[in-house]
Amino acid sequence: MQIPPFALERYFGRYEFSAPHMLSAADCETWSAGDLFALEEGSLDDFCSMRFGYTESQGDPTLREEISDLSGDIGPDRCVVFAGAEEAIYITMHALLSPGDHVVILSPAYQSLHEVPRHIGADVSYWQMKEESGWRPDMAELWSLIRPETKCIVINTPHNPTGFHFSAAELDEIIGIAEEKGIWLFSDEVYRFGEYSSADLLPSVASWYEKGISVGVMSKSFGLAGLRLGWVATRDTDLISRMLAWKDYTTICTSAPAEFLSTLALRHRETIIARNRDILNENRALLNAFFARHPDLFCCREPRAGPVCFPRFMGEEGAEAFCDTLVRETGVILLPSTVFGAGDEHIRFGFGRWDMVPALAVLEEYLAKNGR
Repeated sequence: MQIPPFALERYFGRYEFSAPHMLSAADCETWSAGDLFALEEGSLDDFCSMRFGYTESQGDPTLREEISDLSGDIGPDRCVVFAGAEEAIYITMHALLSPGDHVVILSPAYQSLHEVPRHIGADVSYWQMKEESGWRPDMAELWSLIRPETKCIVINTPHNPTGFHFSAAELDEIIGIAEEKGIWLFSDEVYRFGEYSSADLLPSVASWYEKGISVGVMSKSFGLAGLRLGWVATRDTDLISRMLAWKDYTTICTSAPAEFLSTLALRHRETIIARNRDILNENRALLNAFFARHPDLFCCREPRAGPVCFPRFMGEEGAEAFCDTLVRETGVILLPSTVFGAGDEHIRFGFGRWDMVPALAVLEEYLAKNGR
């Protein structure tokens, strides 16, 4: 059985490494190897003395200590390291789900969060987010979607592509629903630590709920996508055993240099998070001002956390046609809502990188040139 093409990845694949202006990135400003080594004296010497042998399948114990620490101290034995969040999603879904299971997915969503369960043979229901409510989904609707065969609820907070973020009370309510029904709660937390204020940081779901599964990654809030390193944290050791059995058929283990550099970065995560939070807040103000100057084209619900937002595009041609024309004529990449299976009326903007500023200037010049 063939899995459908990943619409977002195929769209980026056409333009991401050739077009000069990325205005839809979901990752924060990256760091160089020199930036990382400068964080800790002696780290470059340690890296140079490292042997490039195989690593432990579950992940380096020191790295898992750091992951456990940011996941509520659930213990390094309850953390598994993967080659990016995509492998973490793929393997965890296969270890958790069986044909005939039912899954409720917060929507719109990153495609693998619903396409992998569907490919396994699970029935998928969509818990729709409400633009008119600031993208907040209705808890009563979640209740209505639960069935006797529901195995898992899948959420993503901070949310891609809308920038919505649950409050602690809302997340507690979702956990209460899952707990009452004995349902797994799969929490995509790859944008965690991308809150605009540290006060909005939520606990890891894995630390909060016995059947919670938390997915994290070095790519987004840490700005280290090239390391291709992610993880899963969960209290269920039987699920971890099943994940490791699946991993033996994929990557087996992750890259030793990536594990070393990820460990180094997580030891200094406060410095990394603080810099990227400053960039998010500066760029968010610039982007809000841009939307205010173009109210006839864009209507944006204020994002609550993370490096992306999802304004409504009100041009007659539709979001996809606008984005396609824009990248061909200017080299500015924006993502239309069609790649999320969310209609043709929204566009994802990304504002976690310094290069947002010149990209936004090119977009504004294009709009002025075309009288918009």
